[in-house]
Amino acid sequence: MQLKDKVAVVTGGGNGIGRALCRRFAAEGARGVVVADCDAAKARDVAGEIDGLAVAGDVASEIDIRRLVDETLRKYGQVDLFCSNAGIALGGGVEAPDSDWQRIWDVHVMAHVYAARAVLPAMLKRGDGYLLNTASAAGLLSQVGSAPYSVTKHGAVALAEWLAITYGPEIKVSCLCPQGVMTDMLLRPEGGAATEFLKAEAVTAEQVADAVVEGLAEEKFLILPHPIVADYMQRKATDPDRWIRGMRRLQEQIRAASGGDTRM
Repeated sequence: MQLKDKVAVVTGGGNGIGRALCRRFAAEGARGVVVADCDAAKARDVAGEIDGLAVAGDVASEIDIRRLVDETLRKYGQVDLFCSNAGIALGGGVEAPDSDWQRIWDVHVMAHVYAARAVLPAMLKRGDGYLLNTASAAGLLSQVGSAPYSVTKHGAVALAEWLAITYGPEIKVSCLCPQGVMTDMLLRPEGGAATEFLKAEAVTAEQVADAVVEGLAEEKFLILPHPIVADYMQRKATDPDRWIRGMRRLQEQIRAASGGDTRM
């Protein structure tokens, strides 16, 4: 996909990766960029920069996702690219409260389901469309310190795979899986030691947007702003036991550096 003259919707567009995507899509010549965010003020700020459309809403609400698509259709007539990008960070293990598990499941998995439900019928009717689902390297590997994040990002990857298999080649699907990105999610003070090791090789949100534009042009399923993630995946697939031992060593290193804290 080339972005010129296309209509793109980006959830979580008010900050971080989403904001970088909105700016880059506009720079690529998209005729319409819809900035969707739960923070209405941030959505308006980004939309104002790029002459886009701001829509406030919660991606965990199917009603809000359908309203987002309806508003896009009213203004631009169609959706060429839907970037289901919004995400949250929650730490903890299996002991994390049910409310945390449910919230992160709704944002990281069901939001992608709602987006697909909302845009696929029209895309299939015209035989063209693109879904970009933001997951994480944690969805291909794991995330020390956060079971809810790791599990739901795996779910996001699995859904993207299913969509690509079921609706391709007419509908294109890409899954964005960055490792550390210099956004508020990584830099927040409460992130703890489990995020510190990611900062050493973290990229900027703008670099992620560069990788996305390149990946969309090549119609790649996995978009990996950190190429090393592909090597980690190969090691995991080739020798899962060895890979798990390596992840245990990483966990111990984080615990030693933080006095036992591995929260995300």
